[in-house]
Amino acid sequence: MTRKLAQNTNVCGVTAAIAVIDGKWKTGLLWMLEDRPHRPGELRRRLPGVSEKVLTQALREMEDDGLVHREVHDGLPLKTVYSLTEFGRDLSEALAPLSDWGHRRLEKIAEARSAS
Repeated sequence: MTRKLAQNTNVCGVTAAIAVIDGKWKTGLLWMLEDRPHRPGELRRRLPGVSEKVLTQALREMEDDGLVHREVHDGLPLKTVYSLTEFGRDLSEALAPLSDWGHRRLEKIAEARSAS
């Protein structure tokens, strides 16, 4: 899915929503930021395998889409903190039933494997 779909007003709502969270790291970032604001280093440590470049790109895209707020505190060194916007919290709440469905699906798969 391309980033252009996140801005296209001529697609269905589900496609528009998925375009905003498309990618390997965005759902994990959304989940972590639900709890509390985080600094980039904290997010990188909690997402093993994500590079600084990819993390920054994902956070910038999420900021462009209105999901994440970036706050820079003055001082040396500069301190950057990311938090969910109200719009990001709305998306997180909307995804909760999908998350529940995903967990039920994983349970079914585990049950089927243990039965065979």
